[in-house]
Amino acid sequence: MGLPVLSIKSRNDRRLRAGHLWIFSNEVSTQKTPLKGFRPGDEVTVLDNRDKPLGSACINPATLICGRLHSFGPDVPLDRNLIGSRLASALALREKCFSEPYYRLCFSEGDFLPGLTIDRFGSHLTIQVTTAGMEARKPLIRDALTELVHPSSLLWDNNLPSRVLERLPTENETEGSVPEELEVPENGCVYLVPALTGQKTGWYYDQRLNRAAAAKCCPGADVLDSFKEDVETGKNHGVFQMDEQGNVGEFLHKQTVETLTRRGAVNAQGKVDIDTGAVMMSVDLLNSLYDKGRRFDVVSIDPPALIRREKDRKQGLMAYTRLNILASHLVREGGVLVSSSCSQHLDALELRSAISRAAARTQRVARIFYQGGQGPDHPANSAMLETSYLKCFMASFTK
Repeated sequence: MGLPVLSIKSRNDRRLRAGHLWIFSNEVSTQKTPLKGFRPGDEVTVLDNRDKPLGSACINPATLICGRLHSFGPDVPLDRNLIGSRLASALALREKCFSEPYYRLCFSEGDFLPGLTIDRFGSHLTIQVTTAGMEARKPLIRDALTELVHPSSLLWDNNLPSRVLERLPTENETEGSVPEELEVPENGCVYLVPALTGQKTGWYYDQRLNRAAAAKCCPGADVLDSFKEDVETGKNHGVFQMDEQGNVGEFLHKQTVETLTRRGAVNAQGKVDIDTGAVMMSVDLLNSLYDKGRRFDVVSIDPPALIRREKDRKQGLMAYTRLNILASHLVREGGVLVSSSCSQHLDALELRSAISRAAARTQRVARIFYQGGQGPDHPANSAMLETSYLKCFMASFTK
């Protein structure tokens, strides 16, 4: 017996036939297949208006993106074999690209497992499940991961807005002995990040190659990277622990006050060296630095997504342009601006335009010498521009 059927309206099948994986609720022919007849996590065979199969999907009738294809064949269940096969394929790709087990092991739609994101930190895995379909299959995911990589501990990171939309619980779950801190080796450095309280999954693997490229501009340079701030503020961001020569000895990401104090990162006045990447969105800070005459060889801006929804595009574009203009004023002649965006609704040309406007405002030319995106552990689905979300430009500013 085959899977239940979900019918798509006329002309709404083109995107799916081209390889896109999302089904929106307004694309469903509710006269043929009422959404209210399904439960969150149900599997269906998706048909076009002529009853031709488009694939198999898990659905949630209560959400805007009500379905996500996991196969282009009909009557294909999202079972242990399929999950295991897809994860094995994802692992094989990472092992081609990385020599150590520190990477994003599964990138949701990019690895044809919509709703599943897994970051690997050696023997520890942090897992985000963002759909009702994947939530119902957590035991299968656990079993497949145990067979593939034999993790010593798991963190099911459930405190996510997307889980609220899917009406899923948001309390985190742990399995095994989850370490308090994770060591992340990258580009010749070792970073310490908290396993349970870190931003996102604990580390931004997607910027790995861009950080390596930016680092080549930094030896001997005056870089806008840190300033003194109260420890109560610093604990929520990244903190640099300086060595005796005034260079960065360690980077401590979102640590408790007790940990920062124990590691000697807090001075006698209760201050820490906070990473400005966490607060570069402060217009007051940027203006204050400019007014004080501060100029830098390298300035890096990597704000959170300023365009979270398509309807926010106009205001978001203005915000990206304004931020790049403010940052460019701090770049001295011949210096470098590193500008990134993680908004899927902002394309690369729009970010490039923001940099160009910033250069014009400072009466200089921006010579773009580097353009990057997310690393190879974040593979993009060729039919889904949404999966090519990260943009990074490096530009030298000169008259």
